[in-house]
Amino acid sequence: MFHFRIHTLMKNIIFAFLILLTSLTVTAQRNPFKNLNEKNGKIGIGTEQPDELLTVKGKIHTQEVLVDLQGAVAPDYVFEHYFEGASEVMPNYTLISLPELEAYLKKHKHLPEIPSAETMENEGMSLKEMNLLLLKKVEELTIYTLQQQKEIEELKEKVNTKQ
Repeated sequence: MFHFRIHTLMKNIIFAFLILLTSLTVTAQRNPFKNLNEKNGKIGIGTEQPDELLTVKGKIHTQEVLVDLQGAVAPDYVFEHYFEGASEVMPNYTLISLPELEAYLKKHKHLPEIPSAETMENEGMSLKEMNLLLLKKVEELTIYTLQQQKEIEELKEKVNTKQ
């Protein structure tokens, strides 16, 4: 009889342990990631209120990000306009003069077409849009440099012919 009670007690303990283990497993399967949430088909990491298909509130560590242009225009039109006089892709593009650029910078304290620091802080920024704008500004700087180099060469020539 004593042996039967120990055997029954052991079976009950094992059964209770299995129920506890199953309960923990089921609970863990409901949300294995404490900071991962889904709401209305949107995934949030580090937030309970995702506002895009994937919203991450925190740092992301990755080796690379690939951004599709999806109809955005790469700024090759800057060089096309400079070397060919016009751009088919962006016919209304014009490079502002350096005095116009200086006046804009003096008044607004940021580059034309680039959002102000306040705007970026309040609204954030699109990496695709910002990378295209920055590339455009680099291409414009390249043109300004080419123009200045031509002026330098012309001035050198004038100085050398006067000597």
